[in-house]
Amino acid sequence: MGRKNRKSSNVEVGLPRNVRRETLEIVSILLDRCSSPFGSHGQSEWTEFLEVYNLVEKLRKKQQNYVIAKSGREKNFDGFMGWLKSNSVDAEAVEIQHFDVGGYGIKATRDFKEGELFLAIPRSVMMTTDTAKNSALGALIADNRILQTMPNILLALHVLCELCSPASFWLPYLKILPHSYSSPLYFNPEDLQLLKASPTLSEMINQFRNITRQYAYFFNLFQGHELASKLPIQVKNICYDDYRWAVSSVMTRQNQIPTLDGQRMISALIPLWDMCNHTNGQITTDFSLKNDRSECFSLEGTVAGAQVFIFYGSRSNAELLIHNGFVYPQNHSDRLTIRLGISKNDPLFSMKSEVLSRLSMQASRLFSLHCGVNPVDSDTLAFLRVVVMTEDDLRTALACRQQISKLRDFDDFVSEDNERKAWAFLATRVLLLLKAYPTSAQEDATLLQGNDLSTHARLAVQLRHCEKNILMSTHEYANRMMDSAEERVKAQPATIEDDLDHLESQLNEETPALPTTTTEGKAMISDDLEAEMRDIKLAEL
Repeated sequence: MGRKNRKSSNVEVGLPRNVRRETLEIVSILLDRCSSPFGSHGQSEWTEFLEVYNLVEKLRKKQQNYVIAKSGREKNFDGFMGWLKSNSVDAEAVEIQHFDVGGYGIKATRDFKEGELFLAIPRSVMMTTDTAKNSALGALIADNRILQTMPNILLALHVLCELCSPASFWLPYLKILPHSYSSPLYFNPEDLQLLKASPTLSEMINQFRNITRQYAYFFNLFQGHELASKLPIQVKNICYDDYRWAVSSVMTRQNQIPTLDGQRMISALIPLWDMCNHTNGQITTDFSLKNDRSECFSLEGTVAGAQVFIFYGSRSNAELLIHNGFVYPQNHSDRLTIRLGISKNDPLFSMKSEVLSRLSMQASRLFSLHCGVNPVDSDTLAFLRVVVMTEDDLRTALACRQQISKLRDFDDFVSEDNERKAWAFLATRVLLLLKAYPTSAQEDATLLQGNDLSTHARLAVQLRHCEKNILMSTHEYANRMMDSAEERVKAQPATIEDDLDHLESQLNEETPALPTTTTEGKAMISDDLEAEMRDIKLAEL
């Protein structure tokens, strides 16, 4: 799902001396520019990203005739299935087919019952970090800390080495992998600009920076390391496009399996199973140590000729796009990550921070807003209540452990006033986030109905549309909770009285020292948010 093929050509093996020299000059600059997050050098994150992106494009242009050639994957499917059969993999129940939704996937050749085992892939055909250690990379792994601690990078280089080895055992598998991917690593600036105001944009830019830094590091390493001489020449003189492709192949397909002794988990590529596309549900794949194989059970009853889906896990659409290259609009696990914080200029900052610390929270952190009828979780609720607490509320909470523990409870309250302000805070915050997008949800829906968007642009618009739906749902929910605060608080009078009695008894015991404050009880929000609220009110006048 979400993958797109593109042919690449190759007229020579390895980089000529002049191209290698020019590559070294560029990667030296890239290592310097990518050594710290974009935006930390006195320029904006976007400006620094564009500078590095343009350098990478310059590099790609110089290397374009030396990228590893990949033959058409479709013509290699039969050979791949024959390879599986020759290695004792029973794949008679499925076959590879192209579908209108999801692209290439797995089709059932017979009916499956829910929970029926339909695919078993033995360890012997998997590519793992352990098989990498027994390959041409072995000596280099033993000498390099990064390869020892970053299994995804190790597996990516393993894939490249095997692809460049004509006698590789895994060549039939590697020949059916997509030639390019639809993950954000393949987006251009125009595609990424469609995600302006999305919290996911920074994650995508950071991923690009990390992959670029990794490429620059390994190109430099391979030029001067004696152990790199054992690598295929195309890997020693690795092209950026080849590294991006290998990283994407691993990122979109890797899974975790146990070692032979079951003592630890390792990263692995599982042939054929990794052709299954995603749907809502539950994990139905397990690894049998007894049979030393990955076993996949049918998620639901499936008839012959239908596509067989699996559940990739509880991932948001942002995670699916960044790591798998697609957006799933029907995603039951979708969520949007936002940052909430308390201004250090808040006169009650110390007391609020202390309450949050007793809830194992920091004064500024990320929270998730969920799709569906209940977008707010208990952690977010507790944080919202603390943000708008008065000094009296804070003293009560700090003096009563029971009161702090109830801050996560939707059926308990600090006070009616606190409850209203907490939900008003959230309603205002999500409204600000919605207004920051350059388009409305309705405009996005119209764009998605047309056929003018490129593959990458469509994914970006799909993602921001899903994000806006979560924000709109959260805004409606917060307003409902704010309007019903009086009714909900009145429904729990005994609980509040009991808390007061409990507090009075605790005050007669040793009371912990409270953070000092000079405020008269005003609950402050962050300076930036307060200014944004004023701007919205002025704009609505």
